[in-house]
Amino acid sequence: MKILILGAGKMGSFFCDVLSSDHEVAIYDINPEKLKFTFGCRRFSTEEEVKEFAPELVINAATVKYTLSAFRWVLPLVPPGCILSDIASVKTGLPEFYAACGHPFASTHPMFGPTFASLSNLANENAIIISEGDHLGRIFFRDLYSRLGLHIEEYTFARHDETIAYSLSIPFAATLAFAGVMKKQDAPGTTFKRHMAIAKGLMGEDDYLLSEILFNPNTPKQLALIQEKLARLQQIVEAHDSEAMQAYLAEVRKNLD
Repeated sequence: MKILILGAGKMGSFFCDVLSSDHEVAIYDINPEKLKFTFGCRRFSTEEEVKEFAPELVINAATVKYTLSAFRWVLPLVPPGCILSDIASVKTGLPEFYAACGHPFASTHPMFGPTFASLSNLANENAIIISEGDHLGRIFFRDLYSRLGLHIEEYTFARHDETIAYSLSIPFAATLAFAGVMKKQDAPGTTFKRHMAIAKGLMGEDDYLLSEILFNPNTPKQLALIQEKLARLQQIVEAHDSEAMQAYLAEVRKNLD
């Protein structure tokens, strides 16, 4: 299959690496300097090259801020029937785009990223495939993710957004709260150092990505739950209520089972 990847960042380069041995892969980036770090593929920097390549599948690996604009740029350059796909963690605006674009589509979300995951060992990672997508496109990504050893779930766009509010918004918010009250520690404990490493990794992400994940319409409900649990913990601590603390800890442990 002829596959065009948009964006030569870490995820674009990753998909280039895993696909180039079995497919004819080309990668495009608006910044030609990034193409120096891609191998085993054709490297494009002009519209003419993309149009001549005539891809059968486009994988949009542009950052979340530019996902839709990258699609709009490439749309006039690809042949009819070309499958458009994205790997965005935030699907805002994508259902509407796909409904109007006139092309089959496949939307997925690899639930791992270059900040925390080891891209060479993904055995314990997950991926979501959007069920509204084109059948052949979904089969392509299911096969790819299976070969990478990922656990795969198939969700609608709506359920994807609900899941992301839970699985990303909650840890993001908790980490931001931790970092927001941070003070320098001269002799930090192991737990503190681990939290610090997570916080630094999170704050190394793009601000737009963090904002869009937290702006998920389902996030406020999750934030309210965090506030509720923290308020209860504060009451217990202020009252030195050992019995209530034991019940609170038992409930938390049950959630982790």
